Amino acid sequence: MLTMRLQRIGRKNEPHYRVVVVDRKHAPQSGKFIDIVGAYNPKTGLIDVKIEAIKDWISKGVQTSDTVHNFLVSKGIVEGKKISSLPKKTSVKRKTK
Repeated sequence: MLTMRLQRIGRKNEPHYRVVVVDRKHAPQSGKFIDIVGAYNPKTGLIDVKIEAIKDWISKGVQTSDTVHNFLVSKGIVEGKKISSLPKKTSVKRKTK
């Protein structure tokens, strides 16, 4: 299964990310990707994406990660609500004696 997610590039304390289409079984740091469809610079907040390429991949059935989905919603490429990418908190259950 193919997925669209972020791949970190750049040096230490200078993060830059690529938006890549990869096979889900490959790790993000493996460097094996099928296509580069955009870039993200978190220091400036700049999101640069290839709109036509993204629409083409999504029409072929590529799933997006939560963060990439939120980028696409904010750019207006995909309709819908943003997805919380933070883990859900669970309440602590106390043992009673």
